[in-house]
Amino acid sequence: MQKAVILLSGGLDSATVLAIAKAAGFECYTMSFDYGQRHRSELNASLKISKQLGAVEHKIIKLGLDAIGGSALTDSKLTVPELASEGIPITYVPARNTVFLSLALGFAEVLSAQDIFIGVNAVDYSGYPDCRPAFIEAFEKLANLATKAGVEGKPFHIQAPLQNWSKAKIIQQGVQLGVNYALTVSCYQADEEGRACGRCDSCRLRAAGFKQAGIADPTPYYTK
Repeated sequence: MQKAVILLSGGLDSATVLAIAKAAGFECYTMSFDYGQRHRSELNASLKISKQLGAVEHKIIKLGLDAIGGSALTDSKLTVPELASEGIPITYVPARNTVFLSLALGFAEVLSAQDIFIGVNAVDYSGYPDCRPAFIEAFEKLANLATKAGVEGKPFHIQAPLQNWSKAKIIQQGVQLGVNYALTVSCYQADEEGRACGRCDSCRLRAAGFKQAGIADPTPYYTK
């Protein structure tokens, strides 16, 4: 069985990607990051999702992206916006997906895995530059230039199956594959129990996705 590394944030999209990789026959190794984000709820969720969907191993890597700041997700002095804005929002974490994919690449090389899955989406997303297809294509080229495995003819594939899917389609696919979305946390300012605010951009996209999919939203909220 082929091995794959799956970046698992604890959110809806990455949980669906794990289910897709599992259904495709991969032996899944999940990877999450304690990068200085506002809450640990998503990390707790990642562990539950990894178990629920049968990953072989789950790693949580500690980083310190809060040390450089620049994002409302890592700097408590910045306010998480509750309305969409023009341009790249303040919830963008500088270089986050580049850092995450780099560490996943190292883990994949150690495992002799050639596939790395990430749940980026270029349709229902918040304008983050590191969610675009051009970024994924460029990183795959880098991966095969910068690694022993790549130059020895064992190329890496960066799999981003959700890139062109709507949030509704992602949810419908996940339900078919047995994802328990009640375990997932998408909110930018969830509380310690993983309950969502229902107001931030991520919550709004999630709620709209369930509504469009015609599926009851299992998200617990601490306010509405």
